[in-house]
Parts: sequence; structure tokens; C-alpha cells
Amino acid sequence: MPLSQRWTLTRYLIEERRRYPGASGDLNALILDISLACKAIARIVAFGELGDSLARAPQAGSLNVQGEVQKPLDVLSNEIFVRMNEWNGQLAGMASEEMDDPKQVPHAYSRGKYLLVFDPLDGSSNIDVNVSVGSIFSILRAPQEVVDSGRDVTDADFLQPGAAQVAAGYALYGPTTMFVLSVGNGVAGFTLDPNLGEFVLTHPNILVPPDTQEFAINSSNSRFWEPPVKRYVDECLAGKTGPRGKDFNTRWIASMVAEAHRILMRGGVFLYPRDTKDASKPGRLRLLYEANPIGFIVEQAGGRASTGRQPMLGVKPTELHQRIGLVFGSRHEVERIERYHHEPIKREVGNPLFAERSLFRD
Repeated sequence: MPLSQRWTLTRYLIEERRRYPGASGDLNALILDISLACKAIARIVAFGELGDSLARAPQAGSLNVQGEVQKPLDVLSNEIFVRMNEWNGQLAGMASEEMDDPKQVPHAYSRGKYLLVFDPLDGSSNIDVNVSVGSIFSILRAPQEVVDSGRDVTDADFLQPGAAQVAAGYALYGPTTMFVLSVGNGVAGFTLDPNLGEFVLTHPNILVPPDTQEFAINSSNSRFWEPPVKRYVDECLAGKTGPRGKDFNTRWIASMVAEAHRILMRGGVFLYPRDTKDASKPGRLRLLYEANPIGFIVEQAGGRASTGRQPMLGVKPTELHQRIGLVFGSRHEVERIERYHHEPIKREVGNPLFAERSLFRD
């Protein structure tokens, strides 16, 4: 399609707004400011060591609330998200992986009716090896009491289930920069045109195929997997001669945005499930600014997102930086994994001729 006939992100948002005659346009303005932040981060990522932005980045090296070492680009990306969105009058507050507490909108600026939660640079550990990284965001409505009073936001204001999201999306900084968005009416993908400096609609109505022969999981954690996950992976690895009757391919990028994008483009299933590696953590991914926005996008594209036991978007958060297990992708595979979690565990029985014998049986 000629460029002149393609929609920009701005036009797409205007057309979506037409479906709601009473809409104020605040959501459109907020999403455009988020996209501007993503453009700025994309430029810094693209220049890498050739750029001078990192030399001016805020001091890094400390631990964030997750106990992870902050890289200079993590800190700089977070700063860009905050500065691009704190002044626009659409937000009551923000929360991020890189900030212990919610970010208040300065009193010098107007406050709005939305909350923004984000992971400013997902997969930043891959920057040094030039693997695709990205930004993830979720937009929620602020509680009416916050909007009416104008008070500072608290952790509790953000603790809304994923189904309450107004919009969610991610930016992918790869060979091309893409902006993938859902405002609750399907999923659309936009590619950054470097000549125009605009995100242009290139992937309308993205759909995740219901079936797949591709799965992604970190196999180094296999000794910590729960039985249902181990069963699923073993059946996939058994290939055509196993119970699934078909061969599967394995993928693992260790960048959430890149994994999600691959699944949106061609199907697949991603597993980062709860395991026994650290009993104090019921999962590794963050519910509010990783699992929920990715889950929202995948389900809007016809896929499924789950904890392995229940739908992801139905989980009621209890903490701002809560961790959780996540399984998402092609619907039929995710449903199978959920079914395995709800079925009784089948214990392996050895050859009875060689079983231990005792007068005392369990």
C-alpha cells in the first residue's frame, strides 16, 4: 500500500475515538505522548555506544525495588517516560519498575483521570549483545475519588485487575521500531517511518493463531518446574512419536517484548511459570506492568493469557510490584496448560516386580 494511503497512529486514534462520540480525546493525547517517549528511547537504543545520551544519563548501578541492578539506559528510559507524560494533564499518577513508589504529578501541572504503569526498558540485559528490547505500558482509570479530590495517588489506586485496563501496548526496538497497541478494539501494529518520524499503521487487526508448534521457556529452570509444566514440555519434546503427534520448535529470547511480538506475528506459546526456585516469589514477571499489558494485548488478538491456573486479567493485584507466573499465546495451547494444572498429578509407577515391599504401606 502506498505510504499516502496508510494511516498514522494519530489518524488511527482519531478513528477509534469516533466510536465514542462523547470521548474527550484525553486518552488519544496520552497515547501520543507515550509514543513520543518510545521514539526518544528508540533513537538512544539505535545509536548505542555511538551516542552521547548515556554519558548524560542519571546515575545508575543501584538496585531497583526488584533487587536488580539498574543500568544507565534503564534509568534514562524511565526518566524519558516520566518527563514526556507528567505535564500533559491526562494523568493522576504513574508507576514503574524503576521506581519504588508511585510518581506524583507535580502540583505545577494539571492532573487527569488516568494512571500509567510501565516498564521503560524491558530486556535491557540484552542491550550489550544487540538483541531486541522494548517498552511496555498499561493505562488504567484513576479511582473517581482521586479525580474529584486531586489528592496524591497511593499504591492502592493502581491495584486493579488486568480486565480494567483502558489500553495497553509496547514498543519494540529491533531492526525496525514498532508500536503495538490495543484500546480495547483489537490490536494494531505501527512501524516507525524514519523519514516522517511517525508511526504508520502496517499491521491492522493482528490475530494470534489458535494452534501452534512453537513454545518458549527457559529450560535452565526445568529442575524447578511444577509437574504440569514439566508434563507439557516433555510432551512437546517427544514430537511426532509422543502424545501430541507433532514436532515442536523451541524459542527463547529472554526479552519479553520480543517474545510477545513473535507470538503476535506467527503464533506460539510463552511460559514463565511459577516454580520452586524461590518459594518467596510466586513467579518472576511483574503483574501490573508486564503480565497485565501483554495479557491484554494477546487476548485482544484472540490469544489467551493465564497464570497457568486462572485467567491473567482476572487476578486482583495485592502489591504495586507484585510478581506472578505467566503463560500466554495461542489459545488452544494455553488452555491445555491450564487443564494440566487442574488435573490430578499422575505419579509414575515402576515395574511391580521390582517395587519395594513392606508390611507398612502409605
